[in-house]
Amino acid sequence: MTRFTAAALCPALLHAAPTETLFGVPVGSGSGAGLAPPLQIILLLTALTLLPALIVSLTPFLRITVVLHFLRQALGTQTAPSNQVIIGLALFLSLLIVQPVLKQAYDKGWQPLEQGKLSGAEAWEQGSLPLRQFLLRFAREKDIALMLEITRSQPPRKPSDLELRILAPAYVLSELKAGFQIGAVLFLPFLIIDIVVASVTLSIGMVQLPPVMISAPFKVLLFVLVDGWNLVVGSLMRSLQQVS
Repeated sequence: MTRFTAAALCPALLHAAPTETLFGVPVGSGSGAGLAPPLQIILLLTALTLLPALIVSLTPFLRITVVLHFLRQALGTQTAPSNQVIIGLALFLSLLIVQPVLKQAYDKGWQPLEQGKLSGAEAWEQGSLPLRQFLLRFAREKDIALMLEITRSQPPRKPSDLELRILAPAYVLSELKAGFQIGAVLFLPFLIIDIVVASVTLSIGMVQLPPVMISAPFKVLLFVLVDGWNLVVGSLMRSLQQVS
């Protein structure tokens, strides 16, 4: 009976696909198996740890927060709107822009990986392609060339072949430059108001009264009359959508 059972189980054991492990954690068996639950938990926790940094640096969140900070400084309202409001507005606006990119990354990378159609390396390559294309739209050639020079990497044949380690810092530099440019333009009309008010107060001898206290209401009134929030947010979103 024992010999019969062993003989019956031997063909099944011989034809069973070996289970692969990564640092002692099973990652599946054969070509049709997906990731084991322990490895999925590890990957999920790692992704959640890196998620805040990725949202802040690799999305339009960076440009939007820089512009809104400059706008608040130009208005001279100090803490109005608060940091929480600015971050919340920037987060929701960023989600509107990156939602199609995230959907493409999920459809091309994560979903085939769960179904066992792609390996981990293939899923990463396919899933990161939409993100690399998105970063490539906003990264300047000068910043990409700088990153290639720093890493001593050879320029690829096509821009789409650029690695994520090159595109990510180049994108951050490009977005910082764009955000500071827009912020400088926003500062100009409010700076003119400050100069005019300071000149008037000094000419009439109002030295004890800070010019900022007088110009702040005029700047806020001007911003409200021209519907400033609609203009700023609308211009930001259009600039992010029209880049190709």
